[in-house]
Amino acid sequence: MNELPFTATAQLIAPRLSLASCVRAFVTRSTLGRPLLPPAQRLNRFPASPLCSITWFIDGATLLPDGEALPQIAFGGPRSRPFVSVNPGPVRAFMVMLFPQALHALTGLELAQHVDRFSAVDTVFDARWVALSQQVLAAPEDAARVDLIEHFLQPQWQAARERGDAPGGLLADWVHALGVRAAAAAGSARGRERRIKAAAGQPMRTLRRLMRAEQSFLDARNRLVDGSLSWADLAAQRGYADQAHLCREVRSITGLSPTELARRARDDESFWVYRLWS
Repeated sequence: MNELPFTATAQLIAPRLSLASCVRAFVTRSTLGRPLLPPAQRLNRFPASPLCSITWFIDGATLLPDGEALPQIAFGGPRSRPFVSVNPGPVRAFMVMLFPQALHALTGLELAQHVDRFSAVDTVFDARWVALSQQVLAAPEDAARVDLIEHFLQPQWQAARERGDAPGGLLADWVHALGVRAAAAAGSARGRERRIKAAAGQPMRTLRRLMRAEQSFLDARNRLVDGSLSWADLAAQRGYADQAHLCREVRSITGLSPTELARRARDDESFWVYRLWS
């Protein structure tokens, strides 16, 4: 694989083990003090995802395609479709990615109201979360930001565990646990679906699609590296009807065919999040 001709830095940080079913990961990225990326490489491309996020734009600005600037501390709900943001200049950002059922258990947020939306943190969360967000913004380094968030979440997540609200840690386990919990609850099928959407923002069918597509992408990246990638074989092994079915699902979640996604994730800086996640 050729080295990318860009100098942005990005890092994926795993949470402490006791928070693995609450926090999916921390993500950092900086283009400060480096040659300015060309305009096409200042885009940030994200897939559809069931995860929620809080992002701190420590330096620089991030815009949506319509030119609207995201808040300096922005809450993003689950995404039902891929989206793109743009950095007009150098940027330094820090993000925590949270399982939606965990966030619902901690805050009571009805996440169906936040699908495909960004909001300022102080318009969504209570004073404790807002105070934490300001502390994270003022922290001197990413390690301190991780420490602040983990110390804030740990006692709350422990209490959620004691209430029986803690989902599984891996995305597949989390989706399975959500379905089991909803099925065990009394009431109609429609009522169970409403409870799933309140806790996760999206219906169970969509969550399973996203989980399967993520696992397929990770499998594809591994096989591409060792030269053993067959899209038809991967489709069969992941339970798709055929290769065309896999291609349709990947396109709906990322906006690209599997082959184009693999190439762009390797060669295009705007796909940095795909490369980092794999």
